[in-house]
Amino acid sequence: MGLIKAAKDAIGSTLHDQWKEAIRCEDMTNDILMVKKTTDTGVITNKSTIIVAPGQCAVIYDNGRIIDATAEDGFYTFDDSSSPSFFAGQFGDVFKEMWQRFTFNGATAKEQCVFFFNIKEIIDNKFGTPAPIPFQDWSHPIPNQMTNTITPLRVEIKCFGTYTFSIMNPALFMTKIAGTADIYRKTQLVEQLRSEVIAVFQNVTNELGTSKYKVPVLEMPSQTDEIREMMDEKVFDEKMRERGIKIESFAVESVTLDAESEKKIDDYELSSNAYMQQGKMVDAYAEAVKSAASNSNGAMNGFMGIGMMNMSSGNVMGTAVQGAWQNTDKSSIDLSKQENEQEQKEEAQTEEPKVETWNCECGTQNAGKFCYNCGKAKPQTCKKCGTIVPKDAKFCSNCGEKVEQ
Repeated sequence: MGLIKAAKDAIGSTLHDQWKEAIRCEDMTNDILMVKKTTDTGVITNKSTIIVAPGQCAVIYDNGRIIDATAEDGFYTFDDSSSPSFFAGQFGDVFKEMWQRFTFNGATAKEQCVFFFNIKEIIDNKFGTPAPIPFQDWSHPIPNQMTNTITPLRVEIKCFGTYTFSIMNPALFMTKIAGTADIYRKTQLVEQLRSEVIAVFQNVTNELGTSKYKVPVLEMPSQTDEIREMMDEKVFDEKMRERGIKIESFAVESVTLDAESEKKIDDYELSSNAYMQQGKMVDAYAEAVKSAASNSNGAMNGFMGIGMMNMSSGNVMGTAVQGAWQNTDKSSIDLSKQENEQEQKEEAQTEEPKVETWNCECGTQNAGKFCYNCGKAKPQTCKKCGTIVPKDAKFCSNCGEKVEQ
């Protein structure tokens, strides 16, 4: 018994009159995944026609076994004297395996029917992460001066969007999920599918946060093509494929940060702006020192202005100023230097001692040897020029000063 595809003009010919029965599934909406169709008697008579619409797959069922199938749309004649034809399209091997191996124990005897499968892409399925998931955000890199590398900022995100799926193997779908039900709807599967999709999506986000992709956290909704490519390469939906279903695509509609992650990014931005402002002030200070040193007539006035700049900038200038100061012409500033030193000694006697502070790479300002927030040790600096030097260095790479261990 098998199917014979009718000629294109058979519908309007005399063959049409010879069709005893016509079995079809006219309306397979996005919500319907499988439908069983048969005759009033439960028997498909010889020379009956089976009509397969585009986007459908038809499987002929006879007394507990699969006898033929097709995934090509068209008109077919059921011939009980022919062998299986397997007009299968993309499911050729699957149908042959169904015919040889799949039986349904306990099925009703003397039953013949056609199972129609919806093989179109099933769209408009919602998903959302019920709890924040971790993400490595490369748009906010954290430099490690000890190793000269950068690491991404770890944040927690919630994502919402849609996904699509399709039946990729009718045999597995029928044996593992739908069985021989009269109708199987998407609503019967969607809750289980949603929880599995979340697990798949978490694998996707982990991959997008690797050094291969380096996707900024808020640009994830634009990564549709990358996600599809990654899904095919990594087969994150393997467990679903074992039941005959394949995830076709993800469309991320929104990405939100939790409160702690928002604070991390705000602190990061503030810290970055502070570093930029500090760099501009250091450059201006160094240029002023050089100009004052080269101006023999106005050196005193120039250095008085620098002193005012120094007072207004506080500790922002840091030790970077010392490198510029060492390059000046000392013969032209000896007098002003002595006067400044005397003034500083007098001010030091009246002012309260200042606590030396330093900024950790995590953005926290500290006064001790270890960071209050992350526990990292205070970086070692050159006593002469203030340059950060590695822990085991013996000499400063900037000025050549011997480093005290």
